[in-house]
Amino acid sequence: MTGRKLITEVAGIVEAPVAVVFDDLAGALLPDDRRTGRFTVEDLPGHTSTVEVIGHTISLQGGWWYRGEWSVEPHPQGAMLVHRVFNVAQWMRWGVPLANRFFVGFADRTRQGFAENLVQVGQRLGCSTHLV
Repeated sequence: MTGRKLITEVAGIVEAPVAVVFDDLAGALLPDDRRTGRFTVEDLPGHTSTVEVIGHTISLQGGWWYRGEWSVEPHPQGAMLVHRVFNVAQWMRWGVPLANRFFVGFADRTRQGFAENLVQVGQRLGCSTHLV
């Protein structure tokens, strides 16, 4: 995909096999049993986003600028779960930070939310997790 700018990235280790971690992630992010392809979901009343599932990566794109990607990659301790947020605005890309005052502290809030979710993944799977 062209025309995207990384806003923030956070990663953590899950001491479980990649396939197990991906199944857990898919169960948490996807609305049903769809585990491949591209489809549209209503994520908020009156708001839809496009979901893409390719390999061990789930992408959610909605609004005029947002794209979130979650990927599960092999790691010597099990699996590395990575979350990236991109600005994919096709016009007025420069205006995204100005229009979204929540970007102040956005990376810290993203890391905190990811850390909380990482703990929940470990609890569901019965394994250790830690941020990198």
